[in-house]
Formats: sequence, C-alpha cells, structure tokens
Amino acid sequence: TTQASLTLHTTELAGLRQATDTIAHSLQALLERLPSPPTAAPAPSPPAEATSVPPFKASTVSHTNIPRPALPDAYDGDRAAGERFLQSCITYIQLSGEAFTSDVLKIAWILSYMKTGRASTYVLRVFHCPGGVNSFDDWEAFEKDF
Repeated sequence: TTQASLTLHTTELAGLRQATDTIAHSLQALLERLPSPPTAAPAPSPPAEATSVPPFKASTVSHTNIPRPALPDAYDGDRAAGERFLQSCITYIQLSGEAFTSDVLKIAWILSYMKTGRASTYVLRVFHCPGGVNSFDDWEAFEKDF
C-alpha cells in the first residue's frame, strides 16, 4: 500500500540521515586531527589533478595562522540556494589546504551536508548508483550533475 511504502521510505531516509550525520562528524574529526605541515622545505608537489577546486596556496602564511573556515550549512536541495551552498563548500575545501586529497573525498564530504529535502533524495540516488560516490569521473562531472 501507499502508506506502507511511505513508512518504509521514511524509515530508510531517517537511517540515511543518521549515516550522513555520522560521516560529517567523522570527517570533521579527521580534519581536526590533521597535523600542521612541517616548517622545513615542503616536499615536491604531486602533479595537480584537473579540478576546478584548486588547493589554497598560503606559501607565506603558516598553517597554524590560517583561521579555520566556516563549515557550510546543511543543504536541503533548494535550487535557489544551490550555487551558494556549492560555493561555500568549495571555499571550505580551498581553505583547508591539502585535507581533501581526492575528488572522491571532496564529493563525499559535500554529500554529507545534503541531509534533507531534494538534496537527500539526490544523495540516495548517488549511493544507489553502481560505485556510489566513485560513479563520478571527477570533480567536474559531480559539479555538472549537481
């Protein structure tokens, strides 16, 4: 029946919201535990991956002097707020230096803030795809799909 289906989907959505919250808290805890970069000469950088979200370059400022950027607000899928949400996420990623080492990590982190409304439906669709977050070829593919 429709009511049973609605109840089942509501329960599944609540479980996914809880999982998303857990992922968000875990990612934040990992970010907070990252060590400060060494003060010695930096190691050569690996080849830059093609992405529209380059890491923040603060060559003259030590990591400990950079203020911690604000976390983005949770996103509910409101199309009018979508660009602002994505830009808030990109800003955080850029200011977090090398904390986001791959496009997959960036995408998963952003999805963890998409908890309600249309956004949670989008997250469900991503995770039901074969490969889940890995189903995006790169950052540009995610940004275009978003």
